[in-house]
Amino acid sequence: MAGVTDAPFRRMCRRFGAGMTTSEMTTADTSLWQTPKSRFRLDLDLDTEPIAVQIAGSEPDQLASAAIACVARGAQIIDINMGCPAKKVCKKLAGSALLKDEKLVELILRKVVTAVSVPVTLKIRTGWSPQHRNAVNIAKIAEDSGVLSLAVHGRTRACRYKGEAEFDTIARVKEAVEIPVLANGDITTIEKSLEVLRVTNCDGLMIGRGAQGRPWIFRELGYLLEPDNEKPRLDKNELRDIMLSHLSELHQFYGELIGVRVARKHLTWYCNSLANADEFRFQVVRVKSASEQISLTENYFDREDGDSS
Repeated sequence: MAGVTDAPFRRMCRRFGAGMTTSEMTTADTSLWQTPKSRFRLDLDLDTEPIAVQIAGSEPDQLASAAIACVARGAQIIDINMGCPAKKVCKKLAGSALLKDEKLVELILRKVVTAVSVPVTLKIRTGWSPQHRNAVNIAKIAEDSGVLSLAVHGRTRACRYKGEAEFDTIARVKEAVEIPVLANGDITTIEKSLEVLRVTNCDGLMIGRGAQGRPWIFRELGYLLEPDNEKPRLDKNELRDIMLSHLSELHQFYGELIGVRVARKHLTWYCNSLANADEFRFQVVRVKSASEQISLTENYFDREDGDSS
């Protein structure tokens, strides 16, 4: 979700009831933190607690130093990524590549846990490949090392995002450890959320791609948890306001040039919830100014209101 879960997107998800959000995955190599990409990713949500930062790397001392630096910046939770399947991450033996080396995993976790006084959490996959699912072993190592919670994506590194997430391994992880376990992967609907909770018996859900273009999914889940609340409804006016607010925050956060580029993918995802949006999508992802993106979005909803009246 690096490149997606920036500060504006996290704010949007929390607005709709996400219990916790985590920064985009950031390299543990602090010498690279002055690049524009890293500066954006390390823009922490200091106004909302808990403040969680996710780091990735393969050098135990480097990860420990990065964790200390993140805490100095205000992080209240350090999350270690051992789940990313991206080639550029795995070729550096970081992300899910680490699952191949359980001794290194233990060394990293113990170093980071010892280095900081804040909670350390971990994100993993079910293993390196379908032939090597070792999530249960990794979970036990994590718990013994002092990690306080674990999120498990229901695929191996080799599976990337292909096929369907398998939740039986996550269920075995949940049975094997006492620390809280969050299930992740293919949680895109309310119905699937309930199914995953039932099958895995996990303590919570981590939702990523299911919130792309649908940040209100957290409000829908909240209704399930508190059925006495009024059932949430999303009408066209609210959807328009969500999109315009998100656009405005992206343009302000990144500046117009980068903000317009970043907004294109979010607009594409929002279009999946819009009717008769083919022409709007074609136009809005090609314009080069913030004012044009906003104007096209406003015009789309004005046109839809006219068509429905």
